[in-house]
Amino acid sequence: VKMIVMQRLIQVDGKVRTDMFYPAGFMDVVQIEKTKENFRMLYDTKGRFALHKVSKEEATYKLCRVKKVFRGPKGTPYCITHDGRTLRYPDPDVKTNDSVRIEVPSGKMLDHVKFEPGNTAMISGGNNTGRVGVIQHRERHPGSFEIVHLKDAAGHSFATRLQNVFVIGKGTKPWIS
Repeated sequence: VKMIVMQRLIQVDGKVRTDMFYPAGFMDVVQIEKTKENFRMLYDTKGRFALHKVSKEEATYKLCRVKKVFRGPKGTPYCITHDGRTLRYPDPDVKTNDSVRIEVPSGKMLDHVKFEPGNTAMISGGNNTGRVGVIQHRERHPGSFEIVHLKDAAGHSFATRLQNVFVIGKGTKPWIS
């Protein structure tokens, strides 16, 4: 592994990584230049990380969940994503819990999808980690955890906390394979 990584053959999110212990996380794009393979880090239904093979076109972007939107110095709007990126001047429609599509090498925001009922989401924490479903509705509990109800492709309904829900597509069409 050390030899492969030191030959600068592995890229994570479009950047060469030579640290063999580099912490790749959820939604990261891992590219192996020599074999022309591209993978996306996703969760399987047991909550483990799985490398999901993607096409070259799909490897050019990643989805990021917006954790916080605020105004910085001189009123500049910013948003912070789940993987620690700071995006300046995001689309004014982008709010907390939405997902943004980011171009991998440059880090530019391409598009966004709102957190709203009817959109496809993947669960990124809790007992339902790795499950994919369509958002049905959101229970608001001020001062406590908000609950989101989802329904998967098999028709099973399940609920989880709001911070575990990661929107991956508009309507029933996901942006990732």
